[in-house]
Amino acid sequence: MWPLRRSPKQDQGQHWEQVALAHLAGHGLALVEANFHCKGGEIDLVMRERDTLVFVEVRQRADRKHGGAAASITPAKIRRLVRAAQYYLLQFPHTPPCRFDVVAIDGDQLDWLRNVIEV
Repeated sequence: MWPLRRSPKQDQGQHWEQVALAHLAGHGLALVEANFHCKGGEIDLVMRERDTLVFVEVRQRADRKHGGAAASITPAKIRRLVRAAQYYLLQFPHTPPCRFDVVAIDGDQLDWLRNVIEV
C-alpha cells in the first residue's frame, strides 16, 4: 500500500498540535494518545493530568477577526468530540475522571482553556 500523502493543511494542523502538546507537557500533563480516530469523530490529544483523563481539541486561526480559534468550535464539533470521547472510554472497566480542554491559538497567542465542554 502506498504511503498516504498529507495535505499542507494537515501538516499545519500537525504542527499546531505539537505546539499544544509541548505547552501542556510543560504544565505537567502526559500524552496518552495523539489523533485518536473513530467512526464518530476524532480527538487531537488525549492527555493525563494526575488521575484525570483530558481530551484536548487544538484550534488555530491566524487572528481573531472572525471570533478566533475557540469560537470556531461549533455545536456539531462538540457532539463529535463527545462521541469520540465516549467511544474512547469504552476501553476502561471504570470511567476515570475526565474533562475537555481546548488549546486555542490565535496568531502567536496560545490560550489553554480548561474544562470548557460540559457533558
